[in-house]
Amino acid sequence: MLIEREEPLDRLIDLARRAAEGHGGTLVLGGEAGIGKTALLQEFTRRLGPGTRVLWGGSEALFTPRALGPLQDMAHALGPRMAALLDQTAAPERLFPALLNTLQEAAETTVLVFEDAHWADNATLDLLKYLGRRMPVLRALLVLSYRSDEVGPDHPLRQVLGDLPATAVRLTMQPLSPEAVATLARQAGRPAAELHRITAGNPFFVTELLSSPDAGPNSIPASIRDAVWSRLSRLAPEEREALETVSIVPGSVEPWLARALLGPRADAAVDRCIARGMLLRDDQGAIGFRHELARLATLDQISPAVQQALHARVEAAMAYAPTALAGALLPRQVHHAAAADDGGRVLALAPQAAAQASRLGAHHQAAAHLATALRYAGEAPKAVAAQLHEDWANEAGLALRIDDTVIEARQNAIALWRELGRMDKVGLNLRALARLLWSRGEVRQAGACVDEAVRELERLPPGPELAMAYSVRSQLHMQQSHVDDAVKWGWRAMSLADRLGDVETRVHALNNVATALLFVDRPGGREMMEESLALALQHGFREHAARAYMNLAEYAVTFKDFALAERVLAEGIAYQTRHDLDSWTHYQLGWQARLRLEQGRFREAESIAGGVVGLELLAPTIRLPALIVLGRVRMRLGEADAPALLQQALRHAQETGDLHLIAPVRFALVEAAWLAGEPGPAQEQLAAVAAMDLDSFDPWALGELAVWWRRCGMSAPLPPATARAPAPRAAELAGDPQAAAAEWTRLGLPYEAALALTRVQGPEAGPALARAVAMLEEIEARPAALLARRAAQRLGVADQLPRARRGPYAAARRHPLGLTRRELQVLRLLAQGMGNQDIARRLVRSPRTVEHHVSAVLGKLNASSRMDVVLRLHSEPWLLSAGEN
Repeated sequence: MLIEREEPLDRLIDLARRAAEGHGGTLVLGGEAGIGKTALLQEFTRRLGPGTRVLWGGSEALFTPRALGPLQDMAHALGPRMAALLDQTAAPERLFPALLNTLQEAAETTVLVFEDAHWADNATLDLLKYLGRRMPVLRALLVLSYRSDEVGPDHPLRQVLGDLPATAVRLTMQPLSPEAVATLARQAGRPAAELHRITAGNPFFVTELLSSPDAGPNSIPASIRDAVWSRLSRLAPEEREALETVSIVPGSVEPWLARALLGPRADAAVDRCIARGMLLRDDQGAIGFRHELARLATLDQISPAVQQALHARVEAAMAYAPTALAGALLPRQVHHAAAADDGGRVLALAPQAAAQASRLGAHHQAAAHLATALRYAGEAPKAVAAQLHEDWANEAGLALRIDDTVIEARQNAIALWRELGRMDKVGLNLRALARLLWSRGEVRQAGACVDEAVRELERLPPGPELAMAYSVRSQLHMQQSHVDDAVKWGWRAMSLADRLGDVETRVHALNNVATALLFVDRPGGREMMEESLALALQHGFREHAARAYMNLAEYAVTFKDFALAERVLAEGIAYQTRHDLDSWTHYQLGWQARLRLEQGRFREAESIAGGVVGLELLAPTIRLPALIVLGRVRMRLGEADAPALLQQALRHAQETGDLHLIAPVRFALVEAAWLAGEPGPAQEQLAAVAAMDLDSFDPWALGELAVWWRRCGMSAPLPPATARAPAPRAAELAGDPQAAAAEWTRLGLPYEAALALTRVQGPEAGPALARAVAMLEEIEARPAALLARRAAQRLGVADQLPRARRGPYAAARRHPLGLTRRELQVLRLLAQGMGNQDIARRLVRSPRTVEHHVSAVLGKLNASSRMDVVLRLHSEPWLLSAGEN
C-alpha cells in the first residue's frame, strides 16, 4: 500500500498519457535510499492500461557496472534484432539507432524504466542522453531513478541529468509525514512513539522497524542493520543460509544460478523467505532482496572469510552458465573473482570484460576492469602484463583525464614489450605516447617519441602502425605550422596507407596535409580536405568527419570565404548534432558566432556565443571560441561586461598554450584599448603578440597585427613577417584606407570597412567618416561610432555626419539561421511536438501553407526530419528566442 504518493503517481500517469498521444518525454525520479522509488514505479506500471508495454532494467552495485546492463535486462522484450546486436556487443553507433527504430516502429506506447542510474555504466549514461534528447517525438516515456544522496557534483550521472531536454520532468521523493508513519504503525498494530523521529520518514526504515519484534515503545533497535539482524536471528538455519547466499550477489539471482548455489531442496526455504517479505521473485523467476539496504545489512553480518568463499562459489557457478548468457555474465564474474581474490580468474576474465565494455562505448568500465586485472599483473606472464598496461592506457585515455598514471602505463608497456623483443608493440605505444604528450603541451617530448616510434617501426615490415606513426608525425608538424614537414610526412603516410588499404590513416593524413596547406594559402588544400571529409563520411569515421568539418570551417572563416563557411558550418553542425558529438558541436558553434561577428551581425553572434558560454559542464577549451567572440562582440556593442569576458578568455587561452587562441584575445584587448583612447594597454598587448612565433601565424593574423601596430603608433618597426598581409590590410598599410574599405565591403565585413574609413585623411575625410558612422550605427557598434564622431569633430567635419541617434538603437535583429517571424513561430510549435495539422489550427493557416513553412524551417536548420529539429534545438536552445526585438 502506497501512502502520500498520489501526486508523483498522477504525474507519471499523465506523462504516459501524453506519450500515448505522440508527445514522449523523460521523467527523472530522485530520492534517498529506501524512500520508495521502486515501489512507486511498480505501482505506476501496474496501473498502465492495455496498449502500453513496460521495459524494465537496472544497474547493480558491482565493483565495475555491467556495460549497458539495463538494456541487457530489456533484451528479451525488444525483439530478435536488438537481442542479436546485444549478443554481438555491437557498437553504440549501431545499437542506439536500432533501439530508436524499435521504439519508432512499435505498435504500442513504450515505457522504459532505468532503475538505479547512479550505478550505471558510461555506455548506459550515453544511451540515456541519446534517448532523452529524442523522446519528445516518440510514443515513449523514459523513466530513470537514482539515489540523490549518492550523486554529487562530480558524479557522471550529474552531467547526463544536466544534458536532458528542458522538457524533462524532475521529481524528488519526499519522506513520509508523521501522520503517515502513525498510520502505518496502527496498521501493523504497533505503537508509533518516536518512530518518525528515528526513521526521518524513510518508508523502508519504517517498514523494517515495524517488522522487528524488538521494536516496542521503549526498545526500538538502534539501527536498521540491527532490525534486519534481529529478523535473521529468528529464521530457520536453511532460510538464513539462503538469505546469506543471495546477499553475496548484487541485484537478483536467476533461477539457474539459485539452483546451482542453493540446490533443489532450497526452494522451500526461498519460498518461506518470500512469504516473510525478506525476498522477492520477479516475472522471470529471479530472486532478490526487497531492498538493497536489506541485502547490505545481511551481507554485513557475514565474516570476510565466508564472504570470500561465497564469491568463489558464485563465480564457479557462473562459469557453467548457459552458453547464451556467457557474454552478459562477464562483468559479474570479474566482480566475484576479484572479491574472492582469485588472481588467475581475474586475469582470464577481466580483459574479456574490458573488451566487451569498450566495444559498447563504456570506456570507464573497460578501464576499471583492466585496473582490476593490473592488481594481479605480478602473477601474469610479461606479455600479458604488457598488454594490460597498453590496454588500460588506451581505455583510460578515452575515459579519464590524461594524467601521469596514463603516461606511466604507456611507459610500462613500452619497457615490457622491449624486454620481449616486440618492437612492433614498442613502436605502437611510442606513437600513442607521443599523442598523449602533445595533448598535455609537451611538444618536444611528443616529437621525440614519434621519431623513435618511426625508427623502431621502420626496422619491421611495413604495416598500419607505421602508416599511422607517419601521420601522427605529420599532425605534430601541422600543429606547429611546420608546413613542408607536415606535407612530407603526410604524403609518406598516405602512400603507405594506400598500399595497405588503410583508409582511416589516409583520412587522418589527408586532414593533416590539407590543414597545413590551407592556412598558408597554398593550392590543393581545400580539395584534400574535401576528400578527407568524403572518405570519413563514407566509412563512418565520425570523429574524423567532425575534425574535417571543423578545420575546413575554421579556414573558411579565417580566410573570409563566407560562402564556404556558411555551407560547411551548416552541414557540420547538423552532422555533429545528429551523432551527439557535443564537444565538436559546441566548438563549431563558436566559429559560427565568429562568422556572424565578422559579418557585422552582432546580435546574432552575441546570441550564439552567449548560448554556448552559458552551457553548464562544458570544458573551457570547448567553450573558448565562443567566449572570445562573446567578449569581442560585447566590446563592440559597448557593454560593460566586455573587459571581464575578455580577461576570462585570455586566462583560458593562456592555459592551452595555443598561440592561435591567445592571439585573437590579445587583438580584442588591443581594439578595446584603442576604442577607449588608451594607447598604453594597447601597445602592451601588441608587444605580447609580436613576441610570439609569428611564423606560425596565417596571413590574416599577420595583417591584423600590422594594422593595429600602425593604428596604435608603435615606435618599433613592423615585424618582418607582417609583409604577408592580405589585400585589405595591405591597402591600409600602403596608405589607401578607402581601397581597404572597398575590399572589406566586397568580402562582407562592414565593421572592418568602417574602421578603415576612419583612417581616411584630407578632403575625403568628411564623406568617409559619414559613411563609417552610418555603417557602425547600423550594426550597433556604439564605441566605434563614437570614436568616428570624435574624429570628425577634431577635423572640423562633424557637420557632414548623419544626425546622432537618440535613445536605443532600433535595428531589427535577424535570426541566426535567417528564419522569418512566421517560420520562428512554426519552429516553436514544432518544439512543442505539434504536427502540421495542429500548427495549421494554431496559426489559422491552411495545411499546405504550414507544410511550406515546415519545409523552409527544416531546410534552414539543415534538418532531414523533426527528430533532427529536436536535436538541434537541444544543442542550440537560443534558436527559439533569437531574432526577437
